[in-house]
Amino acid sequence: MAITEAYTAPALGWLRTLAGLLYKPARLQIAALCYRWKDGELEVLLVTSREKGRWILPKGWPELDQEAFETAVTEAFEEAGARGRPDRRAFGSFRSHKGLSNGLELRTKVLVFPIEVDRLLEDFPEKGQRQRAWMPVARAIEMADEPGARALLRRFAKRKKTPVSSRPQTG
Repeated sequence: MAITEAYTAPALGWLRTLAGLLYKPARLQIAALCYRWKDGELEVLLVTSREKGRWILPKGWPELDQEAFETAVTEAFEEAGARGRPDRRAFGSFRSHKGLSNGLELRTKVLVFPIEVDRLLEDFPEKGQRQRAWMPVARAIEMADEPGARALLRRFAKRKKTPVSSRPQTG
């Protein structure tokens, strides 16, 4: 029994070290779920990724000098030219992967903040690097490349059945 224990303890330590090198916790990204109501229908703004042209939500790394919802506002502007009213609380999150220029992928957790867009600017920092498109939420669910984003969009569509302005007033 003592011989087995002697071989097991170092082996477990070595395996834990190796696992620590290979397994890293998910990195956090912040996304903007840009939406609007057009003729009573909920629409979502998707953009393409720069490298592969996948349809995604505008997203990026957290900014140290900004609250998370402010980072979502920044990403919506930089990647899509979208301006509007952000929710200060996240609607949800999903798991994803971020492809790096060296071919590696990082696991990410994407925290999503809805932004009700009231204007779309023609000039924005990543113009020409991405495509952007408004589409009915059902189409956005089909087009979104990330399974987690599709699931989040389905939940969002159920929650946002009618525009706030058309909801009955209470009081």
